[in-house]
Amino acid sequence: MSLLEELGVRLPIIQAPMAGVSTPELAAAVSNAGALGSIGVAATDAAGARAMIAGVRALCTRPFNVNVFVHQPMQQNVAREQAWLSAMRPLFDKFGAQPPTALRPIYKSFIEDHDMLEVLIDAAPAVVSFHFGLPNAARISALKNAGCALLATATNLDEALAAKAAGIDAVVAQGWEAGGHRGVFDPDAPDGCLGTIPLTRLLVERCGLPVIAAGGIMDGRGIRAALDLGAIAAQLGTAFVACPESNADAAYREALAGRGATSTVMTSAISGRPARGLPNLFTQWGDIVALPHPGYPMTYDAGKALIAAAKAAGETGYAAQWAGQGAPLSRSMRAAELVALLEAELHSATIGRSE
Repeated sequence: MSLLEELGVRLPIIQAPMAGVSTPELAAAVSNAGALGSIGVAATDAAGARAMIAGVRALCTRPFNVNVFVHQPMQQNVAREQAWLSAMRPLFDKFGAQPPTALRPIYKSFIEDHDMLEVLIDAAPAVVSFHFGLPNAARISALKNAGCALLATATNLDEALAAKAAGIDAVVAQGWEAGGHRGVFDPDAPDGCLGTIPLTRLLVERCGLPVIAAGGIMDGRGIRAALDLGAIAAQLGTAFVACPESNADAAYREALAGRGATSTVMTSAISGRPARGLPNLFTQWGDIVALPHPGYPMTYDAGKALIAAAKAAGETGYAAQWAGQGAPLSRSMRAAELVALLEAELHSATIGRSE
């Protein structure tokens, strides 16, 4: 019996957490439709996470996933931060705004967020997932004792083996095609940029844990392909961004349906960690800025200030519009309808293969 079957999840489909984009309404709709819905709480505090979890439970009684970021906290470098802000000043000037005078680590890592741990232990969601790394043994043990199944993102074999050694229940094989932040444990280490197909096969063969394929999967045929690679499920993120239950604004949805969807880019300039998104004025600036960024999440503090200043002036070209390489295949419909369509496509692909 697979992990999802043990959880009572009918379909081998997971909606990616997508911090800032996923909502309790989206996660509940996906879970109610038979897949595994997810919320990302990395961009909020413990109180916000508690409210989001309660929001999902008010709408469904099915299992769902709560995702946290487990990045290593960085030592701030004031000189680097000030140089970065100086380079961004002309962008702020365009909108008659002032850049921040200093940068803050706006997102607390789960490594040091004791309040978040208490919320997760108390709420005990069916699944807790980790991105950017792994918490210590005590936190893993506490969550397991609370009854949570644990997932962790891996972008290479070493990360997957570390997850197995830590007692994680399954790994999410995040291919280079995936939208949003790369789940690399160490953003300064060389990145092999493995695609979803080779990474999934490698982890299925070598890591000794159930594998969930993620990156560029947008429809039932893609899910079928992931299962044929040996994955127990496929995780889809970009496929759900256009759903009305997501938190994507109108500009994000318009960009997702536009020509830029065919040429997504990986950038660290927005947040301080590599992330794949739709090309826009911010990613173009990131391509030409010749300075080391201040690291994550301090860079995101500057990025969010610029995004807010631009948006206030009616300019949406500096938004963080994360999307994977499958973005041109995005379909706009309610989440339950999308899950039903994915199920039908998966069934058709499975039947077609056996004929």
